[in-house]
Amino acid sequence: MTARTFAWLAVGVALLVTSIALFRFLSQPPTIDPDDPAQVALGRGIYAEHCAMCHGANLEGQPDWMSRKPNGRLPAPPHDASGHTWHHPDQQLMTITKKGLSGVVPGYESDMPAFEGVLTDEQIAAVLAFIQSRWPSDIRSRQRAMTRASS
Repeated sequence: MTARTFAWLAVGVALLVTSIALFRFLSQPPTIDPDDPAQVALGRGIYAEHCAMCHGANLEGQPDWMSRKPNGRLPAPPHDASGHTWHHPDQQLMTITKKGLSGVVPGYESDMPAFEGVLTDEQIAAVLAFIQSRWPSDIRSRQRAMTRASS
C-alpha cells in the first residue's frame, strides 16, 4: 500500500466516522428540561393552545378521568401529580404526544389526537418540560429515574 493510498483510506475512514457521529447526534430526540425557563415558557404557550382544552388549564384533566365515557373511551387524564403522566419515561411521553396512545398501545382507541405534523419534536419536548415543571420535586425525581432506566 502506498502512502498516498493509505492517506486516502484514512480520509475515507475519518469521513465515515464523522458522518455516523453526526447522524447519531442529529437523530437524538430533543431534551426535555423542566429547569429551562425558555423551554418551559414555550411549552406553556403551546400547552394552552393545543392541550388545555382537554387536559385543563391547570393540568387537572377532565372530571371522572378514570371512568369510561359511553363510547368506551377514557376522559383526558390530569398531567399534574394526581395523574399518571409521570409514570411514563420521557421517550414514551414523546411517542404518545406524537402518535396518540395507539403509538404505544397498538389498536387502543382514545380521544387523544396525534400531534405529529402539527407540533415539532422540539415543541412537544417544550410542552412536556412545562408539564414536568409543575410536578413536585419528588415526582420529578422518580420520573427522571424512570427515564434514565428506560434509556
